[in-house]
Amino acid sequence: MDTHQERRPYAPTAGAPAVDHRRALFATVQSFIWAHLGDPGLCPDAIAAAHHISTRSLHRLFQSQGCTVSSWIRRQRLNRARRDLADPKLAHHPIQAIAATWGFTRPADFTRAFRAAYGIPPHHFRTTALGRSRRP
Repeated sequence: MDTHQERRPYAPTAGAPAVDHRRALFATVQSFIWAHLGDPGLCPDAIAAAHHISTRSLHRLFQSQGCTVSSWIRRQRLNRARRDLADPKLAHHPIQAIAATWGFTRPADFTRAFRAAYGIPPHHFRTTALGRSRRP
């Protein structure tokens, strides 16, 4: 008698292809958003239309990742603006110009969002970050 049991190859469940599709779609949508972060018109409706899905499906996709579409966009924009504010090569660019580069059209909105995200206004962050970068 053969004591080895035949091992069956992994058989994915019926939901696995759907999960893979959602992951791939999320990655595609992320790439699209990163490529269009500077567009002030970037919004859930435009993103959904560009990917031929409903806005509701887009919101569900981000909800499954634990965030909203708008909050994810805002976080990415703030991260990029923060990076640029700390870049000595961009020290001559006004803060609002950097904010506008990343889709923030109103200075007060940018300042409020930056302070809420990082606990410090953008001009204080920049002064501190650039002061540190100049030290030996």
